[in-house]
Amino acid sequence: MQKNFKNIEYLKNGNSKQQKSYMILKEINIFNALKEFYPILVGTIPIGIDIDKSDLDIVCKINHQNLKEFKEIVIKKFSKFKNFNLKDTFIDNHVLVINFFVKDIEIEIYASQLDSILTNGYKHMIVEERILKIANKSFKKEIIRLKKAGMKTEPAFARVLKLKGNPYNELLKFESLDDKEIEKILLKLEYIKKRV
Repeated sequence: MQKNFKNIEYLKNGNSKQQKSYMILKEINIFNALKEFYPILVGTIPIGIDIDKSDLDIVCKINHQNLKEFKEIVIKKFSKFKNFNLKDTFIDNHVLVINFFVKDIEIEIYASQLDSILTNGYKHMIVEERILKIANKSFKKEIIRLKKAGMKTEPAFARVLKLKGNPYNELLKFESLDDKEIEKILLKLEYIKKRV
């Protein structure tokens, strides 16, 4: 069964980094402060493939009507934290990126006009979690090894899965595969759990 990633309570019973993340997120009350912007924690920490320098990535949904309010809340609640930075970008559409540090863990908020569950950050995490559940421990170890060597998460998955082309796009193709199809791919690569 898939975790309910919309509620950070699952972090409480996770590994030490997940538990520490839970304490920090609760302490700064970030999910409550941003609740009307549909915040979801995404990335490597929720699925347990983080490394020492992994940050806490949060996706939010904003629109033209609540953009000003979102900025005001973020500045009021979080600008006191170390290395606070708010950046407006206009690549495909209006995106706000906010960074700051709490207890040596970087928090990055990525706010766009997309529904939080439609962001690539969320979709990649869901695909990666599905693959990790089907794969054996060696697969996870190899992902973490590549990340420690400096590789980003999606390129690391693409390398281990021997995917060609843009790793971010190729990984999203797994959304349309069922578990049996993912199992077949992992079996070929010898990353499948042994049947008991």
